[in-house]
Amino acid sequence: MTLLTRIASYFKPPRLTYRLWKVWRRNFDVFMKTYKVNFFPPLLEPIFYLVALGFGLGAIVTSIEGMRYIQFIAPALVAISMMYGSFFECTYGSFVRMYYQKTFDAIIATPVSVEEVIAGEILWGATRATINSTIVLAVVAAFGLVSSPLCLMIPLVAFFAGLTFSAIAMTFTAIAPNIDFFNYPGFLFITPMFLLSGTFFPLETLPPPVQDVALVFLPLTHLVKISRALILGDVSSSLLLSVGWLAVVTIVFFVLSLNLMKKRLIK
Repeated sequence: MTLLTRIASYFKPPRLTYRLWKVWRRNFDVFMKTYKVNFFPPLLEPIFYLVALGFGLGAIVTSIEGMRYIQFIAPALVAISMMYGSFFECTYGSFVRMYYQKTFDAIIATPVSVEEVIAGEILWGATRATINSTIVLAVVAAFGLVSSPLCLMIPLVAFFAGLTFSAIAMTFTAIAPNIDFFNYPGFLFITPMFLLSGTFFPLETLPPPVQDVALVFLPLTHLVKISRALILGDVSSSLLLSVGWLAVVTIVFFVLSLNLMKKRLIK
């Protein structure tokens, strides 16, 4: 097998049917049995950030880009919840279902294919991003930090952003030798995004090389821009570049993750 052929095998278009929703439904049913435990973290975390940073640090940083500091960080907290909800669901959550609980093996024994199992997992990760971000958006709105009715588009954005982060996460899961491996993407990928994606200070304050890296390699940078525009009502045509960037990354990693997981699970 030539190198080009091998690379092409990782991007082979998947064959999917309606059965992938069976996987999604299985995860949804499990989630509903423990919804009380899953509800409080996304509810309380943004409150802590808004109080500690919005009111605490906001008392020192009185204005940023013509708005109060708490207004600046509120949309970023919504975007961060999308990232966390989907990424960790499809890394730790999927790995536990695959390796420890053997859920994937059990489902594959039915007419559901490997690709449909993984696609269902990614869709569920996107759903978790939607649930978490909707809760955070409600908290932000309760603090009076929503300025535009365009914020109603946030759940839709969250689902598609969830697909992005879920597909990237599943790619890491496909190559993870053990559960401790996720410390690497957690510290080397998620943490830089959390800090350097225009979340807590404007991206323009960073050195130009860091700005370029954030725009090219960090999906959260584009998601923060979109969330901030919708919540604050400052929409411009430049957002189309961010939407297009996220769309391309989603497609690439969606196909890649399915093929990598197929190679891992079918020996």
